[in-house]
Amino acid sequence: MAIAEQHTSSEAVQTSSDKSWHGIVLQTLKRNEISLIPYVPDRVLTPLIKNLHADPFFTTFATAREEEAVGIVSGAWMGGRRAAVLMQTSGFATLANVLASLAVPYQIPLIMFVSERGTLGEFNYGQSLVCRTMRPVLDSLALEHHTITRLDELEFIADRSIKQAVMTQAPVALILNPLLTGGKTFDK
Repeated sequence: MAIAEQHTSSEAVQTSSDKSWHGIVLQTLKRNEISLIPYVPDRVLTPLIKNLHADPFFTTFATAREEEAVGIVSGAWMGGRRAAVLMQTSGFATLANVLASLAVPYQIPLIMFVSERGTLGEFNYGQSLVCRTMRPVLDSLALEHHTITRLDELEFIADRSIKQAVMTQAPVALILNPLLTGGKTFDK
């Protein structure tokens, strides 16, 4: 079993520098000195999460809820460390209060990578509802957000958004559309 785990870790490290969406995100985080990555597990984000765990530059761990991850990222910023949170669209639905009462008023450059569900063949009505409300919530809080659909725009948008978030000390949401990630595959 240890051999299988070593093999998986080696593959994860090798793919982190390639031109896959998750390889680009990892390199962009590293280039911007974002080394702490709390996340809520998500099938779409699994390749990125595995690569982050395999890279010793990052401290990466699962949290129970998205609000917990936002609290950790906020504390890290106040302590002088850059961090980002990974989540799914449905998890974003729990964040309005923590965004409005912590990240925005205390000027935390909260960098959120959100795998988008609720669109392009989604079967779960709840996911669809959250997907339709996510952008209006971001707009009502005046939070910068970008939906990334193409691999050729990912690095530019992610890099510039991270730099802007840090310089303006304001949150940003990078919504990773299924056209970019391949989305969640649904078993028949």
